[in-house]
Amino acid sequence: MSETSSVLDELRTLIRTGKYVKGSRKTIKLLKLGKLKMVIVASTLRQDLKDDILYYAKLGGVPVYIYPGSGYELGAMLGRPHMVSALGVLDVGASRLNELVKG
Repeated sequence: MSETSSVLDELRTLIRTGKYVKGSRKTIKLLKLGKLKMVIVASTLRQDLKDDILYYAKLGGVPVYIYPGSGYELGAMLGRPHMVSALGVLDVGASRLNELVKG
């Protein structure tokens, strides 16, 4: 199994068992407050927002995973009929995604 497919499997587990917020604005707000365990960003996120998320994540020591698909694909993975450009993870649940992204 490739590294990408195992990360995507763990992302599905996180969606099923963990707690997260959707959207770049909420993600940035919670990063500033130090409440997030990790961040998942769609590869198609606007560069200015991506830069903000990466900056605040680095300040807080929060790992960031760049989702290889678009915001629409990330939204579909969440069962949403619209684009989701960023996820802020509050609790990873039964997922090992945090370990895979750090490693």
